[in-house]
Amino acid sequence: MNRLERALMHALFVHPHHNTDKAIDFGIFKKLNEQVNILWPDSLLVGPDANDDAAVLRMPNGELMVAKMESHCSPAVPRPYDAAATGAGGAMRDVVAMGGRPMFLLDFIGTRPLDEEVLVGPCGFKGHCTCGNCKVMTSDERVNLMVKGISDMCKAMGVFVVGGGFSSSFSDIVPALVVAVIGPLVTDKPLTKPAKNVGDKLIIVGETGNDGNDTLYRAGLVDELRPALALFEEERTTMEASLAAIKTGKINACSDLGAAGIGAAVSESTRFGGLGAKVELSAVPTKMQLTPEEIFICETQARMLFQVAPQDVEEVLAAVHSQGAKAAVIGEITDGKEAVFAYNGEVVARIPHEAPADL
Repeated sequence: MNRLERALMHALFVHPHHNTDKAIDFGIFKKLNEQVNILWPDSLLVGPDANDDAAVLRMPNGELMVAKMESHCSPAVPRPYDAAATGAGGAMRDVVAMGGRPMFLLDFIGTRPLDEEVLVGPCGFKGHCTCGNCKVMTSDERVNLMVKGISDMCKAMGVFVVGGGFSSSFSDIVPALVVAVIGPLVTDKPLTKPAKNVGDKLIIVGETGNDGNDTLYRAGLVDELRPALALFEEERTTMEASLAAIKTGKINACSDLGAAGIGAAVSESTRFGGLGAKVELSAVPTKMQLTPEEIFICETQARMLFQVAPQDVEEVLAAVHSQGAKAAVIGEITDGKEAVFAYNGEVVARIPHEAPADL
């Protein structure tokens, strides 16, 4: 098992971010929802046990809505502004990935008492700076950076902030940063993450950079957490391009690219669909010269992944390009039982559907 494989498989099979079912008994929620379904029949189309990007529900008037809640707490230690903006943007992309347009946002921020000092920067988790690049500020100042990050992302994406919550009674180094996004479905039925068809082509929307090393950090492979940078115009472009592509009716499966980047988006889709994939990382549009590892696992924002039948690729690409976004075919779905990632034809990672014994 090489470094890349270990990092991604740690994310997919060990870390709670991708394994909430190990911490939460979703069976309790499923039983509850079955009981509530008696009162509101056929109102929950995609629920918490579906392992998908967001929930899809039917309102009493028949309209379909998409809802997503996401936390971005640890990244707020080194980069509170970017963490808040990317937390909001990531939840919005999850709504888009189901075929919805984000419209409303609620947030919750929890922090230390407002007059206490906090350390913001690479050494924030240690509580004292050794790099010379950190900044000491009050908890109040940090909160305002987080609020501005959320506000700026909502402004860029055309999303209302409709409410939320706040607490200054936290004592931990890590503040709480949680957002929930709700919006209407713009398709007849929701898109879902699992791979559907052997031979479908994988299309990535947006450009990949070298920011966002959360997955390597969580796996203990790097010493410094460098969260993804907030992108605003790019997020709006990707959203409009994705919705234009979705409205063609030719998207068979969809996933946004957030935690663990391309590696997770492809591997989770194939795992949940019981299929395989082969990906050529050198085909991915990039912002700069990147290593195969960076392309594979960096968590650059404003990206989406579609699965499209071969005969529909040109139509989908045309829809994406009509909104000014970059896109490329980077691979295809196979009948295998693993996702295989290559760079210039040389395999750099194989990600199975089950955790290996030595993980």
